[in-house]
Formats: sequence, C-alpha cells, structure tokens
Amino acid sequence: MNTVRLGIIGLGNIGKVHAGAVVDGKITRCELTAVCSTDPSRLALFPAARPFNSPAELIRSGTVDAVLIATPHYSHVPIGIAALRQGLHVLVEKPIAVHKAAAEKLIAAHTNPRQVFAAMFNQRPDPFHQKIRDMIRGGDLGEIRRINWITTHWFRTAAYYASGSWRATWAGEGGGVLLNQSPHQLDLLQWFLGMPVKVRAFCSFGRYHNIEVEDDVTAYLEFPNGATGIFITSTGEHPGTNRLELTGERGKLVFEDGQLTFLRNDTPMTKFSRAAKPMFNGPVVEKIAICPVGQAVGHVAIIQNFVDAILDGTPLIARAEEGIHSVELANAMLFSSLKNKTVELPLDGRAYARLLRSLIKNSRRKKIVHPQYADDLTLHFR
Repeated sequence: MNTVRLGIIGLGNIGKVHAGAVVDGKITRCELTAVCSTDPSRLALFPAARPFNSPAELIRSGTVDAVLIATPHYSHVPIGIAALRQGLHVLVEKPIAVHKAAAEKLIAAHTNPRQVFAAMFNQRPDPFHQKIRDMIRGGDLGEIRRINWITTHWFRTAAYYASGSWRATWAGEGGGVLLNQSPHQLDLLQWFLGMPVKVRAFCSFGRYHNIEVEDDVTAYLEFPNGATGIFITSTGEHPGTNRLELTGERGKLVFEDGQLTFLRNDTPMTKFSRAAKPMFNGPVVEKIAICPVGQAVGHVAIIQNFVDAILDGTPLIARAEEGIHSVELANAMLFSSLKNKTVELPLDGRAYARLLRSLIKNSRRKKIVHPQYADDLTLHFR
C-alpha cells in the first residue's frame, strides 16, 4: 500500500475540516475516497469521494483502508467497534467514548496489532505542550508539587447550543464542557503528570445557559506523590483565560498567551523549607523564556501521523487506548459533583454508567438528531 484510502464518517463542523485538509493535499499519501453524512448537501461538498448515508455501508464498502470517526459522541463506540471488526484502521475524534465503561468496550475491540487505532488529541503535537512534557519528564522542575489550570476560553452562546439537537444533553452528548470543550486539556493534564488518585469537583449545570449539562467546573486533584491541582473550566466566561502553572522543587512553569516561562530556582525549595539551620531568603530565581522550535499544526499532524503509522509503522502520537484517561477524568468530576463526595481513582466505570443512564432517563430534553444513531445509547450501555 502506497496511499491510504480514507473514509470520513460525520461531516459536521470538524468532519468537514478534516475532509477539506485531505482534499487540499495537506496530508501526504492519503486520499479521501468515501464520506458519510445524513445531509446530502454536505456529501456534495466532496464530489470525488463516494457518498454514504450509513456508517455501516461505508465500513463494509471496500472503498477505504481507514476511517476517521467525527460523529456525535455516543456513536464513536459502536462505529469504532464495527470498523475495527471489519479490519479497518481507525482514527476517532475526542472523546473516544462518553463514559469509561464504553471506552473499555471500544478498546477491547482492538485485538489486531496490525490495525492502527488512534485518537484525535491534536494538542499533543503542539511544540509548547511537547516542551512542557519533556521538561517535566526530564526533571527540570524537580518533583511536581502543584498544577493550576484555568481553561475558561470556551465561551459559547445560546445559538451554539441550539445549533444541534444533540448538544448539551445527557442523551445526545453525555455532558457539557468536560466532554466537548475540555477533553484536550484533560488529556494533556494526564499526559504531563499521569492520573490523579483523588478528585473532588464542583460542577454547575446550566449556570450560564439553558442547558441540562455542566457549563462551569472547579475540580481539586490529588496525585500519587502528594502533589495537588486545581482544574477550572467554563463556557460562560468572556474574555476567558487559558493559563497553566506547574510548580516543582526547582521552579515554576507558566504557559499563557503563547508564552512559556520558566522561573527556575537555583536551589530546590526543600533545602530552605526543611533545613536544620535557619535559611531565611529562599532560592534565587532566574526567569527564562522558553521558545520551542516548530509550529502547531494540530489536526493535520494527527492525521498525518495516523497515515504514517499505517504505511511506515511510525509510533502514534496519541494511541486511542490512551483516550480513556480524559474520559475517566471527566466522568470522575461529574460523579464527584453529582454524588457530592471525593472520588478515588480508578473510577468505577459501571457505577458512573448507571448514574449517566439515570440522568438520561430523567431528562426533560428528548431531542434526537440522526435516525441511524437511535440505537447508540442501547449499544453504549449494553
């Protein structure tokens, strides 16, 4: 195989972006040979690709080697399982599933190591994010003590939530800002530091919008080494903030507005805080601007990496199996808030699935979008 024949399932906002990138030649050695949507006008946007209005028909058509799944959240699992069972390579949009138990089912379907199975975590290739991870893993900060991440730059209008009947409902989306806007930050958080062991979250449901899911979250995290964290996200603030602070023994990293700054201690903090003899002044701090080499190419980088993994065996930037971590963090925050208690990780995925099913059952919003996804909830909770 010299070229990957790619089918894109779902031509909503992000699906059209992915299809356009392939058609425009931004992905080398990749051809868009099939597209799937229930909207004929969207299929018409890509006349060179064979059109389908059923994911199952596209998957069984023989016209593709790989699929990119960009449909509403609940359908990621049944479509992904069907594609993997058909022997196709699969790239799935975030989140890979709505809840942990469903993510485990999807991951379990990936039994053939020759099949490439990737997730669309397009923030990982960003040079700044890679540099932050390298500095943490390389020990530049010493042992991590605290992480603070304010990511409230997700302002959404009422018109946004009204743009799709699946949006901002338990049955259609499975959550709000944690499942839609912030999965990338949740993925990066665990990619940088690993998973926390405890979560205590406070979620507001419909605080800023006429929706039933969370649009404002403040979460407290505890990590295995005793480090703590605060994660704040919202779709109700404008102008919002995207500020990451990481504090370690050897200093602090601050990433905001495209600038990464390292405030480096000349001596670890504990030399002063636990010294046997009085040491009054503390470490000397050096301020260093970090300018990593490279450009952020996001989605294109992930799709290109997916193609290269299929054709060349290149290691994946984001294996789909790793997508369960951001799902688990989102679930844990919602579970903690709804149950009004601290949650220990790993999360009981089945307990959360039962809670989500109850939220769907008791929802007053009974909106359905696509008929072919009508049984996705049944598949998701089976």
